[in-house]
Amino acid sequence: MLKLFRGKDFEFTVTGGEQVTESYRRVHFSDGGLLAAIGVHPTMWVRLWFDNNGKPHQRAYTLVDPDVEKGTFSMEFALHEGCASDWSLKAQPGDTIEATVQGTGFEIPDPLPGRLLVIGAPVSLPAINSLLAVAPKLPATIWFETMQDGDRELPFRIDPERHEVRNLSSDELVDTVKNELPEFIDDPLGAYVWIACDTRMTRLLSSYVVKELAVPKHRVRALGYWRAA
Repeated sequence: MLKLFRGKDFEFTVTGGEQVTESYRRVHFSDGGLLAAIGVHPTMWVRLWFDNNGKPHQRAYTLVDPDVEKGTFSMEFALHEGCASDWSLKAQPGDTIEATVQGTGFEIPDPLPGRLLVIGAPVSLPAINSLLAVAPKLPATIWFETMQDGDRELPFRIDPERHEVRNLSSDELVDTVKNELPEFIDDPLGAYVWIACDTRMTRLLSSYVVKELAVPKHRVRALGYWRAA
């Protein structure tokens, strides 16, 4: 189906890997010509294809530290039960994996807000880091879903003087964001809210931001990164 929608296919080769925390793994790749052909933009993601008991299974991952000249990048995997996590743990230099580029895109908010308002979770951390790098001097408040103790040790690329991370459990996230977010939105037309949680939370929060806080849809970027069981 992705090919019908003009997806472009590439093959990536593993060059190494590292265990960032017990539940978070980084895998390094050569890009198979991806970056030269497509270019790169903030929060850029691709779909990787895994074997799931003989059936193709795809998951989207954000590029980390893409280097166009070298044709390299990394990806970070929040580990949980599933074929993608299993693959990342077993991947060795020389292993290859198929990928499709379709649907990725990013527009820098214009005008820039006075503060980035970000709501995310471990699986969207690479995209959060990429977003913060768009305007590194811009203040940001990040409401971050922590599913286990190790999530507080994940590799945020923040400037402590400008970026604040508020760690919250899954049960706390939605209510806390609804209680705290309004204090940061004096001018809805100038606000910018970026949301990437599980599909249900993302829909709840994006609807709240648009309908109740009156932030225009073009000033809200909301992506459901996965479906919670």
